[in-house]
Amino acid sequence: MKAPILAAIVMSIAGPVLGASGADPTWPCIQRKQPHLSLGQMWSGPQPDDHVANLSRDPAIRTLAARLEQRRLPIEEAQTLIADFAETADDAQLTALMVAVLALIEPERTAIIDGIARYGTRQVDLARMIEDRRARLTELEAAATPDFDAIDAEEAALDWDERIFTDRQQSLTYVCETPVILEQRAFALARAIANHLD
Repeated sequence: MKAPILAAIVMSIAGPVLGASGADPTWPCIQRKQPHLSLGQMWSGPQPDDHVANLSRDPAIRTLAARLEQRRLPIEEAQTLIADFAETADDAQLTALMVAVLALIEPERTAIIDGIARYGTRQVDLARMIEDRRARLTELEAAATPDFDAIDAEEAALDWDERIFTDRQQSLTYVCETPVILEQRAFALARAIANHLD
């Protein structure tokens, strides 16, 4: 029989939550939860006004922003595209480009964070279910006349739930990195665009 899973539950769920001080209790990642990004966090250029907001909806700027936002586009290629755009763009257009980029990255990142929180809640629920199964198994084994068929069935169900729990925890490591990758990309693009401001 496997060792109690309680220690694994504490380490894999409670540990990251405690490590990310002040985080939402549904947040299962070691990385601190940062629900939203703001332009002010990463942008050193002019603050956008109504004119910039209108420019950010320009089809050419939106098309370029959509290209820059794609994670499969290496940042070096993004820098080249920004430099090409900057040859004829003024500060308002560059600021509008950054506004358009953030308008694409922010909702995607927020949706991923919301999904991670739901994933974390499901893991906590599964961990509780595993604890309940283990308690039932202990009761079955302690019976005066053990029902070995019931014990076998409970052990099989426990093994299955533990396997699912472990697989999900391993996937969570990758999933938790995604908002960080998007945040890093937003900061890198902001720097690349700001480098061309007058």
